[in-house]
Order: sequence, then C-alpha cells, then structure tokens
Amino acid sequence: MKTSLALLLIGALAAIAQTEIKVEPTLRDISYGPHERHKLDLWRAKSDGATPLVIFIHGGGWHGGDKSDVLPKLRSFMLARGVSVASINYRYTSMATLPGPVHDAARAVQFLRTKAAEWKLNPARFGAYGVSAGGCSTLWLAYHDDLAEPSSADPIARQSSRLQAAVGISPQTSLEPEVIVGWVGDQVFKHPMIARAVGAKKLDEVRTPRAEWTKLLREFSPIHHVTRDDPPVLLSYPRSDPLPAANAGSAIHHAMFGVKLKEKADAAGAPCVLRIEDQAGNPAPKPEEFLLERLTASQPRPKL
Repeated sequence: MKTSLALLLIGALAAIAQTEIKVEPTLRDISYGPHERHKLDLWRAKSDGATPLVIFIHGGGWHGGDKSDVLPKLRSFMLARGVSVASINYRYTSMATLPGPVHDAARAVQFLRTKAAEWKLNPARFGAYGVSAGGCSTLWLAYHDDLAEPSSADPIARQSSRLQAAVGISPQTSLEPEVIVGWVGDQVFKHPMIARAVGAKKLDEVRTPRAEWTKLLREFSPIHHVTRDDPPVLLSYPRSDPLPAANAGSAIHHAMFGVKLKEKADAAGAPCVLRIEDQAGNPAPKPEEFLLERLTASQPRPKL
C-alpha cells in the first residue's frame, strides 16, 4: 500500500525532532485570549535590541496538534541568528468551527504586538511558519486584509494582524470543494479537515455545501485574498504526486495547491516562491533561509 503524504510528513517532522536538543521557552503557556487553547510559548533570541519574530502555527487539520510541535530545527536556526520564535495553540474545529482556528491565530499575532516593547520584539518584522492546516492559517494571515480595529476598546484588537513574511509547509490554498476536486480529485473528500471546519456531520456533505458553508470555505481560502501589496510567501511541498491523488493524505497536501497559488500570485504581482523538495536543481531557498532573509533585511516590507 502506498504510504500517504500525511504519514511521510509526520514521520519527517518526528525525525527532525529526535535530532535536536530540547530548548525550554523563555515564556511558557502565556494566555492571549479567554479559551484554554489560547496559549503560546516564546523563545526570545539573545539581543540587546528588538528582534524579529517567527510565529509557528502547528498542523493537524485544525482538529489536533499542539504548540509543542514547533520544529526544533526551525527554532534553533532562528534563535542562533537573532530571531525570536513563538509557537501558538488555537481552538480545534471540534471546539469552534471556522472562523475559530484562523481568527485565533490572528489574535495571537495581535497579542504578540501588544507585548513587543515588553518582550523586545520588532512589530514591523513578524513572520509565520505554518504546517498543513497551520500553513493555511499562515497564508490567510499573509494575504487577508488587516483585522485591526483602531477604535476597539480591546487593546489587542487594535493591533495589526498582518505578517511581513510567511512560509506554508504543505498548506491548503483553497477549501472550496468544487475547486479542489478539479485540482486534486475526489480523494480529497475522504479527508475530514474541510468537513470538520464547517461542522458537517458527514464528509460527503461538503460536496454540496450549505450556503453558509460555501461562504466560509471561500472566505478562508487564502487564494481569494491575494493582492499585489501582500508580503513575500514561500510554499514548500515534499513532492508532486500523480493526479488525481491516490488517497486522502496525498490529496489534502498535494503540491497542486501550491502550483495554483503561485499562478494566482504571479498574475497579481505578489511575491511567491514555490519549493518542491524532490525536484532536482530546485533554486528556491529553504524555508528557514527565506524567512531569515525577509525578516532581517535592511528594508523590510511592513504593512501595518
């Protein structure tokens, strides 16, 4: 039986974790909101001044995973180069369907900006690194208009939700059933992520979604928010499987999601890099190097 892309991705991340030394966070289980899942950890880089920040958003189909899944390789790479790292939890779709998990990630970004002076973070140099569903959240934050509400009584809500750079690892770039079936095939319906995201009881229900589901799935498809002034994005996939996808894991993480977003970004004039790991001679930078370059450049692209 062919190993699914999802299992390969999980195995690769586990192998990375086993080779890295555990580093305790500077701050652990900091609440950024009222729910028990509204928690984050922060590793502050050694620096006399304010540091850039990379925010890790874990995968798990918005139904599992944890902030402890932060990639040790990413964390050690950034900390060694003067970039701080945060890792966030968010509500699962079993606790709050869309917009819950994605808006939680936005609030975490806004909360971290309220702490920028206290924690010596540079609020104009925030990037995010998301895996799978966390990558979908990351791309939505990168491409969506700012959620800041300047007149809000909530000081967190007044802050910008925008990123200055983003990396998505095997992310979904659209959630619309009629679109993604055309991209990767019917096997995508056997993965529960999209059905759970809107609270569908059966997976096949999203084949003909209700009007309110259709609206949600379009709104939280990052590809619909791409504009010319968006921050630089890198999309990374392990390989490009045959089409139509042979199984649910391959379908929901297929590199075709990246191909389609890259096409949209190129047409809009938005900076986007697609990296497919098994392609020989791939000139695209590694995700960590991409974020480092964008967040430490002398002229970052703030959009606050």
